[in-house]
Amino acid sequence: MAGGDQSSEDRTETATARHLDQARDEGQVPVSREAASFATLALVVFVLYFQSHAMVQRVLPDMVAFLSRSGEAYMLGSSQLRPASLRVLGAIAPVLVAAMVAGAAAVLLQTNFLLHLGSLQPRFSRVSPAAGLKRVFGFNGMVEVLKSLLKLGLLAAIMWFVSRGDWPQFVSLPWQDPHRLLPAIVRPVSHVLIAGLWTQAIVAGGDLMWVRFRHARDLRMSKQDIRDEMKETEGNPHIKARIRRIRVMRARQRMMAKVPKATVVVTNPTHYAVALAYERVNNPAPRIVAKGADSLAARIRELALANGVPVIANPPLARALHRLDLDTEIPAEHFKAVAEIIAYVWRLKRPGRAIS
Repeated sequence: MAGGDQSSEDRTETATARHLDQARDEGQVPVSREAASFATLALVVFVLYFQSHAMVQRVLPDMVAFLSRSGEAYMLGSSQLRPASLRVLGAIAPVLVAAMVAGAAAVLLQTNFLLHLGSLQPRFSRVSPAAGLKRVFGFNGMVEVLKSLLKLGLLAAIMWFVSRGDWPQFVSLPWQDPHRLLPAIVRPVSHVLIAGLWTQAIVAGGDLMWVRFRHARDLRMSKQDIRDEMKETEGNPHIKARIRRIRVMRARQRMMAKVPKATVVVTNPTHYAVALAYERVNNPAPRIVAKGADSLAARIRELALANGVPVIANPPLARALHRLDLDTEIPAEHFKAVAEIIAYVWRLKRPGRAIS
């Protein structure tokens, strides 16, 4: 994780997948409140589109009764207010449920259904005056203020544009028949809601990009953070390189230990050397027990000569065999050439013949 004492100038590298996973485990995920507000408003408008007529029918009688008898004191009694309030609440219940479901779904979709209970734990920084001032007057706080001002300005402009033709109807509402009051405001209210929906869609799109950019910026890492993470996940690179060198050295030692027992060494004659072992009883075909190039090839030749292993120069065959893996049998296309060399070596080893 990036150290808290590091400046933003030091953290110039994109966060690794492990760093992002750690931040997610701690509840740090990009969440746009404007996107959640857009989802809430969109579903509310959708529900109102299909339920507005039924809602008007349920609320209209109570509204007409209260407006027609607004001067009568008994209308304010609990016997009148309570049942009317329950009917109004029942009428708007679908809208309230839609708002809660849309808001929760929007947040869960943005966090990929992350539920982090640690966010509910009390933290001193949330009630600290210093932290509060930093949030308000800091860079992020100023960005939030700017977004709010732009949102209000955009909302006012769009609402004025779409509802400018409804102002005469709004002005005449106080003189309307109470029975016609709710149907009369459906059209202007729908214009306002649609304007608000378009405004919120624009704001939500911009806020979603900003929130994700800020999240990626805040989780940036320094080069030292990345090196420390690599040490934690993959081990110290210097130690790993040393282990690899030790493994290569030991593998080479095991390979060189097989050269004295080889049947023949085929050379290039200087650049490549391939040691072959063949036992007619145990192996159906010769096997490559050692190989090398340049200095390693010279060591193989020296070790072979020191132990009486024949060294035969055959550049095309040496180059072809060097491309094969260790401890593999000779492929069929090289059987003839290798068989001729091994037969030649066996003739040299017959009693009374010297090895050249």
